[in-house]
Amino acid sequence: MTQRTEKYEVIVVGGGAAGLSAALVLGRARRRTLVVDAGEPRNAPAAHMQGFLSRDGMPPAEFLAIGREEIARYGVELVRDRVVDATQGFDVFLESGRAVHGRRLVVATGLRDELPDVPGVAERFGRDVLHCPYCHGWEVRDRAFGVLATTAMSVHQALMVSQWSKDVTFFLHTVAEKELSDDDLRRLAAAGVKVVPGEVAELVVQDDRLAGVRLVDGTTHACEVVFTAPRAVPQTDLLRRLGAEMRETPFGAYPVIDPTGLTTVPGVWAAGNASGFAEQVVNAASRGYRAGATINGELLMADLDAKSGV
Repeated sequence: MTQRTEKYEVIVVGGGAAGLSAALVLGRARRRTLVVDAGEPRNAPAAHMQGFLSRDGMPPAEFLAIGREEIARYGVELVRDRVVDATQGFDVFLESGRAVHGRRLVVATGLRDELPDVPGVAERFGRDVLHCPYCHGWEVRDRAFGVLATTAMSVHQALMVSQWSKDVTFFLHTVAEKELSDDDLRRLAAAGVKVVPGEVAELVVQDDRLAGVRLVDGTTHACEVVFTAPRAVPQTDLLRRLGAEMRETPFGAYPVIDPTGLTTVPGVWAAGNASGFAEQVVNAASRGYRAGATINGELLMADLDAKSGV
């Protein structure tokens, strides 16, 4: 028996802040909308999210739960599933075997963090191993910071976190000292950041608290918090399959988009971390809102043009 393809006006791929925000706007605009959520939010390891006005300190899971409740009020359907393929005609195929069709697509699939392969980093990530001082700096202010370099660009992270603590040690790990520029060294010295060459062997944990960083030569440096920059892996496979033009950045390849998030594929929008590396939760929600409002207006004009015979 041939499976019936269900039809929606908009299909949103991804149920994080960007996807839920787009769905909320579309639901309120009376658009039949489906959100397909794989249930793998990037900020799941964090106990709280910060910097979102009126939601500062809220647990990410609570934020998403409220968002799901809100879109349900307007008839938006949300399914826990994964998109495995889609056509340029917007037939979308889910891992469960379900097939759906949309007139427009919002891709809000985010990105995945690949952490440095150092014992203790993955286990402590989101607790006392952190990546973003704007997200977590206030909560750990004035403690002894370590910064675990992943590339020479980690100098920027070491300089940034010095705003929240004057006790910062920059562990070069696999980065050679010669990769640092004279400007890097000058700024690190001006910020009072101690630079420690040598590969890191492991993080030292005592009584379920980060206590230090041990190098391969056996020396240990006391630290209460470690910042590190994971390798960001954009989850943009679906956009690639749909033929979206991509642009290379120092943080991976992201789609070429206009100010509303429209990609080079007509009818396909990108939002949140699927559209760029530096989208915090508040930014992702804003991008989702803009995409949803733009799509509603475009659909309205398309339907009016069709009705008037244009």
